Parts: sequence; structure tokens; C-alpha cells
Amino acid sequence: MADELKQHPSLMSRTSMEAMARTAGSTDLLFSEVLTKVNNAKDKAKKVEVLKQYDHPSLRMILKGSFDPTVEWELPEGTPPYMANPSPKGTEHSILKTEAKRLWHFIKGADNKTTRTQKETLFIQMLEGLHSEEANLLLNVKNKELHRVYKGLSDSVVKEAFGWNELYQDVRKLEQNKNIKG
Repeated sequence: MADELKQHPSLMSRTSMEAMARTAGSTDLLFSEVLTKVNNAKDKAKKVEVLKQYDHPSLRMILKGSFDPTVEWELPEGTPPYMANPSPKGTEHSILKTEAKRLWHFIKGADNKTTRTQKETLFIQMLEGLHSEEANLLLNVKNKELHRVYKGLSDSVVKEAFGWNELYQDVRKLEQNKNIKG
């Protein structure tokens, strides 16, 4: 009987499997899934909590790109001609969390060496590499329409979640820098 309860040494224990199930996906969610959680949260406090839970520099970049009025995208209005990536989630596609570091190329005044045509081509390639949900999210960021797609994702929710002031600067970092300088 005791031998029946023994587990094969190559398998995870039941408690390990349960712990993994509780945390599964918490760091691997697509940003579109994170914003869907924000959309589904019942009130502002819960929406802020979701953004704080999934806080990441790339998520902040994405949200700043959509809400900050000083961020101007150097790309044509609307949806460019691209082929959506048909791969299911978790397979052959790039993710916005890692691609966000390249978004600076598409912000007006940030990259003066790359031509407009090259930027548009790079943007289309990025969209085609992303999962279709994240490609749509990025298009809504560029068009500054995230608040229309994700109910309750507002300027005030984003600012509260990340401690940003009216200029979309992190108030805590500004205070730290002020204290360092004297």
C-alpha cells in the first residue's frame, strides 16, 4: 500500500503542481490579456490593482504611448496593410513585452536616422510578428484609442496605478531625485 502512494521521482509532487497552477501565467500574460483583466475589473480600485499586479516597464511604455498627449507617433493614421499572425497564443509569435523596447523608433523626434518608409516597414513587420490580439492593441495605442477598447482603462486609472503626475512622470522617482540633489 505504501508503494502505491509513492510517486515517480521524475514527476512533480502534488503540492508543487498546485503551487504552479496558482501562479501559472501570472508573468506570461499577453498585454492584451492584462488589459482585458482591467476591462473586467468591477471598479477603479480593482483596475488599479490589476495594473499594479502586472506592472512592467514595457506595459508602462505602451500605456504612456496611448495616454500621454506629448507622445506623437510618426506613423500614418489608421491601420497599415499587414497580415495578422495566425499562430495561437504561446506559440510562434513575438510578444509586446519584449517588442516594446523598439517602439521609440516610431515616436516623433526620437529617431531621426531612420526614414519614414523604413519606420512604416518596421512597424508592419512588428505587427505581423505579434499575436493578433497584441497587434490590435498596438494599433489602438498608436491611434490613442485604448480607452475606447478597454472599458474603464482611463487616464486617471493609469496615473494612479503607476504614480504618474499630469506630465506622465513617476512622482516617486522625481521625489527621490529631488532628495538626492539636496
